[in-house]
Amino acid sequence: MIRLTTCFLTISICISAAASLSFAAGYKISMLPRYSIEEINARIVPLAEYLSKQTGLEITPTFTSTFDQYTKQLSNGAIDIGFQNPYIYVLASKKHDVIAMALKGVNEDKFRGIVITGANSPLRSLTDLEGKSISIVSYTSAGGYLSQKLTLQENGIDIEKACTLIEAPENKQENVIFSVFAGDVDAGFIRESALHKADAFVPRNALRVIEGTAWLPNWAVSVNRSMPEGDRGKIAKALLELKPGSSVLGALKINNFRLAKDGEYDVVRKAAGLDSPLNKGSME
Repeated sequence: MIRLTTCFLTISICISAAASLSFAAGYKISMLPRYSIEEINARIVPLAEYLSKQTGLEITPTFTSTFDQYTKQLSNGAIDIGFQNPYIYVLASKKHDVIAMALKGVNEDKFRGIVITGANSPLRSLTDLEGKSISIVSYTSAGGYLSQKLTLQENGIDIEKACTLIEAPENKQENVIFSVFAGDVDAGFIRESALHKADAFVPRNALRVIEGTAWLPNWAVSVNRSMPEGDRGKIAKALLELKPGSSVLGALKINNFRLAKDGEYDVVRKAAGLDSPLNKGSME
């Protein structure tokens, strides 16, 4: 009887120790490295500190250097809480689930891309793009590729077959603008809000917008699908409690957050040719 009691006590201590270790490990939060490491640090550290204080959970920032590295870490569970563009989210959504969406600018929970060309270009409509060279931000850019791709699909144009696509150096929006301005390409795909990103170097009247393209859901805050429901709820609640004008939102350069559901990102999956994770058996 004494041995049995000792055995139970030992098991109890082991379980308690394991739980303590699990909490000590805490959660890792990260942001898609769209900006420099200094900029990412300035944006994500205040959020990590705020969430830790509000939830009582140990949440620490971690950083990646490339989109590919970030996506892999999101997908393999190395990042527990992520903040990323809608395309990267859907790529990792078998492992991660959105809990909140960023609200930014006048359109708040949505944004879109535009197609630009030179002011004197003969291109006037989307159908004029067939057979032309186009600078895109990257194949993983929502506003600098997927938005345009979706609209062109809806107009019967397979952009990858009909055009010559060239990814911009360093995947920068301004480098698309420079390529169009220099005449290196016939047209460019950029996010609508980036139109004047290179105004210090490119005269405003040197470019012309051919058309605005499909609206997409804004950036997603997602958590690992294996996260306990209680912790997930605490994090979501803390995000929604942020008040416009707070230092945390100011650091992130957004208006606020709202609740979000995975299905809102199906339009992105359609553009990318991906299936919903809920239609698949495994979440691995």
